[in-house]
Amino acid sequence: MTPKEASRQAREIAALAPIIPVLVIEDAARAEGLARALVAGGLPALEVTLRTPAALDAIRAMAAVPGGVVGAGTLLTPEDVAAAKAAGARFGVSPGATDRLLDAAEALDLPMLAGAATATEAMRLFERGYDFMKFFPAEASGGAAALKALAAPLPAIAFCPTGGVSLANARDYLSLPNVLCAGGSWVAPAAMARSGDWAGIEALAREAAMLERGAR
Repeated sequence: MTPKEASRQAREIAALAPIIPVLVIEDAARAEGLARALVAGGLPALEVTLRTPAALDAIRAMAAVPGGVVGAGTLLTPEDVAAAKAAGARFGVSPGATDRLLDAAEALDLPMLAGAATATEAMRLFERGYDFMKFFPAEASGGAAALKALAAPLPAIAFCPTGGVSLANARDYLSLPNVLCAGGSWVAPAAMARSGDWAGIEALAREAAMLERGAR
């Protein structure tokens, strides 16, 4: 997979909904119910972070949910890429980017949403062929104002801001012309997932799915 094709596929996934839930799953037994609730609420693209021992099993369970497009987040090494792909992940997300990580993703045909926090990092990814990337950590890196400032000198690059994005500030990001979607964890609170409050999570997802994006 070329970087250009990876970005094309990642853009298609981003177009599915304004918010990609960022999920830290402690119990894989809850994964299917969580995925069904989020998909039913209008958020089909799901990022399961590889931060817990249950993450890969959760990806396997979620990959079988109709209508869902499950990806793996916090990919740091080529081994992470291989494990995520084998578990059924259809896209990958990383907080940053290294050549080894991108080489592995391209070799395994896993569309990668690699992270950039500065103009230089974004330019390096663009030089390789990526024109859609993660802006992380969004709020700590200047928030919507920083992304707005990057739009003029880097008009061909689009972003998915993640890190500190919430219902309160999501509209600030989504209104920008260089933001295709945003990643957030607020749509699946840990307490609601533990208790199996799928109706509550579906309601949060439905609210997030209704957020408007600016003109592209």
